[in-house]
Amino acid sequence: MVNTALAPTRVEPGDDAEVSSEVDAARLRGLFAAHYQFIWRQLRRLGVPEHAVEDASQEVFLIAARKIGPVAKQRERAFLFQVVLRVASDSRRFSRRHPDVAGAQEFPDLVDPLPTPEELIDLQVARSALDRIVAELPLDVRAIFVLFELEGMSGREIADLLELSPGTVASRLRRSRDMFETAVRRYRTRAERGRQP
Repeated sequence: MVNTALAPTRVEPGDDAEVSSEVDAARLRGLFAAHYQFIWRQLRRLGVPEHAVEDASQEVFLIAARKIGPVAKQRERAFLFQVVLRVASDSRRFSRRHPDVAGAQEFPDLVDPLPTPEELIDLQVARSALDRIVAELPLDVRAIFVLFELEGMSGREIADLLELSPGTVASRLRRSRDMFETAVRRYRTRAERGRQP
């Protein structure tokens, strides 16, 4: 559920933003309500650590507040996804440069009390493995893999969102699947070796 309390409602002059009217503020609130969950998921799947996703999501909308003005309504989602790619890239760069800061802020996931402890462990291991494997994909193919395989978007929707030709999307999707399968095989081999006495 979208936390509307976090939706940007006004921009302070010191924020260097260009939201110039009530219409722009209403548009920004609409963008937040319509796309916040999508943006949160994409940031997480593009490698932003879980503890940093909330701040990264807010950064996406702060950038949108400054730049969305000339963007046509039908291009809003594509524009936001381009911002997501930039913010995710910046976040990963920061984590690589400051691993002590990134690691110190990690918190354990909140768990649903319904599954058994064994099921929770299995789910956590599987999710962690998926995150690591997807993180090994280069960003250009990772974005397409995530949108197609995890978000369930069609090739045409992805092409429109990323402003790529359908052929480019198809070739990057094939490449991402090959790379994903190779990474899964490596992961399984390492796991099998780890279980050997």
